Amino acid sequence: MRTPYKSAKVFNMSKDRNLGGDIAATHSDRVIETVSSSKAASSPLAASWSRSLNYFGLEPDSVENRERSGSSEIKARQEELGLLLSIAQPAMDKLHATINLAGCSVFLSDAEGVVIDQRHAASDADDFETAGLSTGFVWSEAREGTNGIGTCAVDQRPVTIHQNQHFQSRNTVMSCMGAPIFDAAGRLAAVLDVSSFRNDLSEPFASLVTQTVTQFAHQIESDHFQQVFGNARIVRGKQDGATGAVLFAVDRDDLLIGATRHARHSYGLNDDSFTTPQPAGSILDNIDHRAGGLEGAEQRAIRRAIAAANGNLTAAARALKIGRATLYRRMQALGISR
Repeated sequence: MRTPYKSAKVFNMSKDRNLGGDIAATHSDRVIETVSSSKAASSPLAASWSRSLNYFGLEPDSVENRERSGSSEIKARQEELGLLLSIAQPAMDKLHATINLAGCSVFLSDAEGVVIDQRHAASDADDFETAGLSTGFVWSEAREGTNGIGTCAVDQRPVTIHQNQHFQSRNTVMSCMGAPIFDAAGRLAAVLDVSSFRNDLSEPFASLVTQTVTQFAHQIESDHFQQVFGNARIVRGKQDGATGAVLFAVDRDDLLIGATRHARHSYGLNDDSFTTPQPAGSILDNIDHRAGGLEGAEQRAIRRAIAAANGNLTAAARALKIGRATLYRRMQALGISR
């Protein structure tokens, strides 16, 4: 396994966009006061500030140089994402076309917070480069404190970090909206982020942008899962698209061979569930069968087996590799006459 940030170099940020000293001190005091209060136990934002200060040992008014990975490291990280990156790139183009007129730019980081791709207007390039939000820079919470990429990766949920909600004072010139992308095995693979320097970008508008980013992240996740299981039948759960991609992969023997992160959570599945694949019908009795029809497929499989056995249910059960009692139960559940 690659060591995080291997071959990374420190990037000189002497021209870092910064708040004035008094304002920076005020923000620093506010962060420290909040972390010291009871809010840190109840607010996700305060909890992130607390991690940044107490766990990662960062300072809100830090002027430490930012960390940037070298070109070989960036290429290695891009290659590691492989298929997911190739699917994400056209989505990033479309997302940028949707929000760039609002002064927003699009970034994709890997799970460790290293930015590996970006979309921004030429007029914004210098601002983002100076602020350290560009390809190769490390935006993990351990390096930059609370921010749209790093905090999203830690919490593994969409986040809106609006201006002075950032941990470090130097980052409060931005609003950052991030959404996680999970791979076909349900593990965090990337973070899709939209950021802006617009000081008139309101917090409600930032929340709307977060919703848009989240929708694109869900679509990337869904497309990636379907590509990975390209030879399987894809079955969608009832909540697909609402909270994320709720997708299942079923092979030609009607065995469950894959599920997205949200599908795993919804049905109590884990990696062990796919070590020895189980009949899909025994697990997914109550899902919405919009993509291929699991219940219909099971009905057809049982009817074919019964027909091939000339009505002999014992032989049909043997052909289906299930017990006769199980066959009876499935026939009754699916409305198949004996």
